Amino acid sequence: MPTKSVAIAGRKPGKPAEARPQPRKTVKAKVAAADAKPPAARSKPSRAPSPNPSKQIDQHIAGISDWRGTVLATIRRIMLKADPAVTEDWKWMGSPVWYCDGMVCLANAHRGKVKVTFSKGAHLADAEHLFNADLKGNEWRAIDIFEKDLLDEASLDRLVKTAIAYNRSQPKGKKKKQTVKADQK
Repeated sequence: MPTKSVAIAGRKPGKPAEARPQPRKTVKAKVAAADAKPPAARSKPSRAPSPNPSKQIDQHIAGISDWRGTVLATIRRIMLKADPAVTEDWKWMGSPVWYCDGMVCLANAHRGKVKVTFSKGAHLADAEHLFNADLKGNEWRAIDIFEKDLLDEASLDRLVKTAIAYNRSQPKGKKKKQTVKADQK
């Protein structure tokens, strides 16, 4: 015997009850529901402490099994050897960054290359012409290293030491305001 469709208020015949639109909560209802929860349930879960930057960089380099991992390890060795005051950090969702009296540079493994970016590269003398990327910016300069490139470690070491010397030559604290003389206006 065939079944007969029965009309129910708010539902078309043949449409399952689960598909019925549910009433929306108003802002007051949402706030009241949030206030009803105990304070512990409303607070954000605490983050577990992340490993120190050196361990994160170790893990990052170990996770790159091709030539880029070897290049990153070489760059890291040069950075840490350049000055005993060099420190490492892990920023911007996965970038090793090295500091010495300010940011010196960061390095990233991209598809097909390793990019070493100097934060004050535009101010550095690059006698050996290592910078080959981001040459038009006012601050940053980069070195793109490709698989077949030979990394000139001695030149990179000199450039890192130049960057550290530049950082040390800059006044600490608030930046100086540039003054414009009346005849320059």
